[in-house]
Amino acid sequence: MPSPLAPLLEDIRARFAHVDECPFAGPRIFFENAGGALTLKSAVETSAKFAAIPDNQGRDNPAAKALVGIIQTAKADMATFFNAPSGQFFVGESGTELLFRLIRTAVMGAKGTVIGSTIEHPASRSAAQIWAKNAGVDYISVPHDAARGLVTAQDYAAAMTSDVRVATILHTSPVTGMGMDIAAISQAIRAVSPDCLIIVDGIQHASHGGIDIAAAGIDGYVVSPYKVFSRHGYGVAWASDRLSKLPLEALMGGPSENWEMGTRDTGAYATFSDVVAYFDWLGGQVSDATDRRARIEAAGHAIHAHEKHLTDTMLNGTGNLPGLTDLPGVQIIGGDDNPAREGLVCFVMDGMPAADIVARLNDQGIRTHVRKADHYSGNVLDPLGLPAAVRVSLCHYNSEAEVTAFLSAMKKMSDDA
Repeated sequence: MPSPLAPLLEDIRARFAHVDECPFAGPRIFFENAGGALTLKSAVETSAKFAAIPDNQGRDNPAAKALVGIIQTAKADMATFFNAPSGQFFVGESGTELLFRLIRTAVMGAKGTVIGSTIEHPASRSAAQIWAKNAGVDYISVPHDAARGLVTAQDYAAAMTSDVRVATILHTSPVTGMGMDIAAISQAIRAVSPDCLIIVDGIQHASHGGIDIAAAGIDGYVVSPYKVFSRHGYGVAWASDRLSKLPLEALMGGPSENWEMGTRDTGAYATFSDVVAYFDWLGGQVSDATDRRARIEAAGHAIHAHEKHLTDTMLNGTGNLPGLTDLPGVQIIGGDDNPAREGLVCFVMDGMPAADIVARLNDQGIRTHVRKADHYSGNVLDPLGLPAAVRVSLCHYNSEAEVTAFLSAMKKMSDDA
């Protein structure tokens, strides 16, 4: 099935910086998007613009008032992008830091059992376990399906108890590439503990579109904007009204229910508005929707379809080129045919260490990444008995020609083995 983005790909790629060349190494194919996506040129320009402005918010001058207006506009953009009609958005140091803040607040405020799953990135899993221990409450670890590389609502339901007060969910795994049904998991949690505070790590999922906080029925959601076409140096969090009513770390005498600490980076907010504007533009190219949220949803559907086309090609081959599943000794993490896959293929090959594959691809200008069984990825690789794996992560600006180049390199590697 052809990709809905194929006719737009040249225009899409023109909107991103360094789409086909590295500023240090020259021409390359970028298949390391899970480690950090390409940056919109508009976000680069916006970041430079606001880095030069000396004024801060809260002063009685036109510049300060303009900065406040830009932040308010960005928060409204975030509400549309995430479909969050209530609650509040704020920025922090990073996605990991914000997950720690939300989870710490929930655990210390709710004072009850905490539940999470073994598929989670340590950004949420470590925070949940550390603060459960500090609060003196139990932590329930839900085992994920190692063969499929995901966790389900049924898995959570089987482990739930009525005294659970805080839950963490991973939206998409940065190792397996599989997306979780966070709405179904949330429903399974609330069926047993209706007032449970639910925090979602959306860092890996964000670039693939399809975030709907209202439909998910959750209390916290966090993304790292450098993984969704913005820049490094900040994270974005959403907190529900009831989560914000818990005791927060804040200046004494300051406003209540306030997550923001210190002077805000207007450039961070403004560059996320660039991200929302891009999704809005893309949705307008692939649909006739007149509503902004509807255009953003259309963009997400088109992104998913394009990335599925690319990962299917990578797995099954194209023309006379075999796919990864056709190469001898290749094992696909999460399985060859997994409908939960979101723009990522992780694999191992018998007789060739993952690090060697990544190095040989890099020598040919194809950027991938090795995931080792360490504190980041051991939760996924150890149950499979794997010391490491090769992660090939795609985004919607990647092309079938780039996948073809990757498959050509892999075939030669396999033939030489």
